[in-house]
Parts: sequence; structure tokens; C-alpha cells
Amino acid sequence: MDEREIRSLIDDVKTGRLSRRRFVQTMVGLGLTAPLAARMLGASGVAAQPKSPAFAPTRRGGGGPLRVLWWQSPTLLNPHFATGTKDQDGSRIFYEPLAAYDPDGNLSPVLAADIPTVDNGGLGRDGTWVVWQLKQGVQWHDGKPFTADDVIFNWEYAADPATAAVTIGAYRDIDRVERVNDHAVKIVFKQPTPFWFEAFCGQNRALIPKHLFAAYKGAKSREAPANLKPVGTGPYRFVDFKPGDIVRGDINPHYHVPNRPFFDAIEMKGGGDAASAARAVLQTGEYDFAWNIQVEDDIVRRMEQGGKGRAEIYPTGNIEHIQLNTTDPWKEVDGERSSLKTIHPTLSDPAVRQALGVLVDRASVHEQIYGRQGQATANYLNAPPRFASRNMRWEFNVDRANQILDAAGWRRGADGIRAKDGKRLKFLYQTSTNAPRQKTQAIVKQACAKAGIEIEIKSVVASVFFSSDAANPDTYPHFYSDLQMYTTTTGVDPLWGMRVFTSQEVATKDNKWTGRNITRWRNEEYDRVWKAAETEMDPVKRAAHFIRMNDVVIQNNVVIPVLWRNGVAVAGSRLRGIDLSGWDSNVWRLPYWHRA
Repeated sequence: MDEREIRSLIDDVKTGRLSRRRFVQTMVGLGLTAPLAARMLGASGVAAQPKSPAFAPTRRGGGGPLRVLWWQSPTLLNPHFATGTKDQDGSRIFYEPLAAYDPDGNLSPVLAADIPTVDNGGLGRDGTWVVWQLKQGVQWHDGKPFTADDVIFNWEYAADPATAAVTIGAYRDIDRVERVNDHAVKIVFKQPTPFWFEAFCGQNRALIPKHLFAAYKGAKSREAPANLKPVGTGPYRFVDFKPGDIVRGDINPHYHVPNRPFFDAIEMKGGGDAASAARAVLQTGEYDFAWNIQVEDDIVRRMEQGGKGRAEIYPTGNIEHIQLNTTDPWKEVDGERSSLKTIHPTLSDPAVRQALGVLVDRASVHEQIYGRQGQATANYLNAPPRFASRNMRWEFNVDRANQILDAAGWRRGADGIRAKDGKRLKFLYQTSTNAPRQKTQAIVKQACAKAGIEIEIKSVVASVFFSSDAANPDTYPHFYSDLQMYTTTTGVDPLWGMRVFTSQEVATKDNKWTGRNITRWRNEEYDRVWKAAETEMDPVKRAAHFIRMNDVVIQNNVVIPVLWRNGVAVAGSRLRGIDLSGWDSNVWRLPYWHRA
């Protein structure tokens, strides 16, 4: 980020488009200290803002309906099967985890009574066990009590390979979960576990009720009626769900937080696109909030001028990246394309992958499309700062790409497209449908053409591309193309986020494409370093492991990072209490949302 961009962010703080807190977090993400970021604001005439009085309602409800837009609409409502953020967020309206992650990455109790620590006796110093004290008096929406048995069941359910849960990675290293009493469980790990809070906490670790899902653990998991009709502990009870369209809930009169929630009902509407969602909040005021506004920044700024709403920009671990398929998406083996039994006919050449790496004009993508919504990066893992590598560099250099391909024996044909041994450098490059991504595709296609690489562009409707439908070949986990692009997050602790390159997580037909290794890349060194990080209790050594993982991925051109993205949502001018976190769901604080 250069001086001009930093000054633009300071201007956003002055005009109220960006909060002081978000500015400081962004600067910390770039390696500055919080006091230095605060001094930058002070030197620019931005005074410290006095804290506004906390909102303290005296009764539950009374706020009328809350209308939100998730234009990539949910397709199912079981957090254990949610392969995309839309399904995770739709589930989170009704289901809750033991703890959530606040904007600073700290644990905030939800169904837990408190956060375990070594000092309070809840956490083993060696990282082999943790005791969670559960909040008492919590009920499922059907009136049944939430107890330790539900926590134990969620581990058994997710860790069973036959369940084919997306969340299996968070639970497979637990040796056992013991019932201490009705409102306490002890989790014993198979080995020292520095990321002990991965299980049961955060984005898609919400808990489902044993009494409704026990009959559907294992091979029958997809048959559970509650996959589409959730019964949770959250602030809203299920009313209606039309997959790919709308989710409705009404207020939970027995919610476990006094005088919450404020709104009487919630409607999460899907469909359309990010631009129309932004307009529905910032210009027409038809909706209160819209998620994931992946719209060119200059367009968002113009919409804000109407005064009906504001952009909420917040730091994340999100990375917009291009994946390079290591398997053959055009050859079918045992009813499966992109099978592990194949290798890609041209991307298996390291020179081709290296050339593609210098043909992505990240600076143009940043400057022309995203602006304050992110920054160009050479790393897949960018945050928190202690995990970010300083070893990698990126460049955009068409001449360099041509030199690499020439040296590797890829010759231009009469049509200008390079080929070798009868194989042409022609790739299908897919992503979800939205304007910034299609513009990014065009930038990459143009550069590739100058190097003798033909790119065919494909865009898939977001509700399909990010669907959890194992039967749909157009979902991103199938990866039935040569290249594909989307955003994922590496998380508040990178263990889960960096698992996506381990051999054990490959997405296949056998696991219903729930494996998180979408590229199908396998590397012994990477697996070894990831395994070491899994149990390393020394934070400095552990950070070094993650930096090495990032470097191995980038050096092998497994993916091409495009942009380290900030989160962007839009909210009505009167909506308060949303406190968006880059480490958790946008609705992690949903019970506390209110209108001024």
C-alpha cells in the first residue's frame, strides 16, 4: 500500500466511511504498530472519538424486521456441510458455536460460559486437553435443553468419515470428549494442540442438536430433515427456507442473552449480484445490510454519496487467488474428472506454471478494480502479521513469461498459440459471476495472449459455483477446469486455512468433494511442515512453519495470489452493533444488531 492509498484511507476516516478502529487494524495488518497508526490519524487532524454510550435494551424484540441480502443465497442449513460462506452464514442465524472470534481475533463466548485459560484451570499447559464450561439455561428451539451430550455428539458426528462433514478436519485429532457434568466437557487431544480452539469455535463450528441428528450420523447424514429445517440455539427460530432464494426466521423468545435480539424477525434474501445488493442498501434503502460487496470501489463510493448507508471495510485473512489444477479435468477415471489418478497434461510442466505466475497483473487488478478493498500480494497467507512471509516477491512481466516458455521448448504455432509434443497451451479459466472477477479474468487473458497462451473464460453463477451440491460439476470443489479463481480465508489461526494444501484433504468423489484441497496438489515437504505446526507449542517456531508452508506453495506455483482482500459489506445508516470480524461470520454478533 503506497502513500496515496494510505491518505485515501485517512480521508475515509475523516468522512466517516471508515471507522478509526478499522484504519488501525488495516495498518497493523501491514506491519505497523497500533500506536503508530493512531499517531498517523492524529497528525492528519483526526481526533480520537469519544465512545458512544452502549446500547442497553430493556426488553427483547420491538425492532421490527431485519432484512439482509446474501446475494449468494444459502443452499442448505447444516454448518457441518457448508462448503461456502453463504451456507455457513445461513446456518449461523439458527446455530451457534461455543465461542466466536471478535474483530481482533480474540475468542468471545457464545454457548460457553467463559473462555478456558491455563490460569482459570480450563486449559492444559501442554496443549493436550481443554475443559469448556457451558452456559446454563440454554434451550434448543424446540425446548429441549442444550447439554454436554450435544457437544460430545457434534464431535462424534463430524469426526465420522461416513458423515462426510466439511468440518472433519477440526475434529479428527480429538482423542475423546468426556462428559464432566451436564454443563462441562473435557476435550482430550491425541497430541499437543496449539490450535485447541479450532473445534467448536468460529465460522462453521456451530453445534447441532443430538436429539434430531443422532439417527443420521454417518452414511445417512444427508437424509436428515433438519439439514433444511434447523433447530438451533440462536437468536432466531426457523420459519421458512427456499434454497437458493430466501431464509426466514422469527425471534427466539427464550434466547439465552437477556433482552436480545432487538429485531423481531430476520429475512436473508438471495439472488441478484453484489452491485444490486449494494444499491438496495445504499441507494434505495430497501434492505438493512448486504454481505460480500465485491464491487469496484469507485462504484461503492458513488453509492455512499446518497446518504442512506455506508460501506463497512474491515481487515481479514481473505485471499483472492487463482488455482492451477494439478490433475486432468478433461479425462474421466471411474466417473470422476480431475482424478488423483491423472496429471494435468500441460500444467504439470513447472515452466508453464511459472510463466502464468508472472502474467497476472496484480497492480492493475488492485488499482483499477478493488482500491481500498485490498492490496496486491505475493503471499497466500497474509494475516495475522506474525504469519506473513517476507521472502516472496511478485512481478508482472510478459517478456519474462515468454523467455521461460521459450527455454522450456513451448513454440508458437501459426495461430500464435504455443505448443509442445502435440499439447497446446489453452486453458479454461473459471470463476463465479461478478463484475470484478470478470474484469480480473479479462486482465489475465490479455496478458496471457501476449505470451502465446490461449485463455477461455467461464463464469458460473455464484449460487452454483459455491453450492454444497455434490452432484453439480460446476461447483468449485469439483474443479473441472484448468484454472479457477475465488476468495478463501486462512483464518485467525492458519492451521485450518493452510490445511487446504495437505494430501489428506484432497477433494474427491469418495468424500463427496468435501475435501478442502481443491488443487489436488501433494507435496511431502508441505505435509511434513504442516504436521509439525499442528503440535508446535512454541509460537515463534510455529509461525516459522507457516511461513515455510506459504513459501513452498508460492515457489511451486500451486496458486497465484491476486489480492489480499479486506472484507466489504454495506449497512443502512441507522444499523448499529454489527462489529464485523474478518475472522468469523458477518452475523457473529447478530443478537446485538440494532437500529439507532
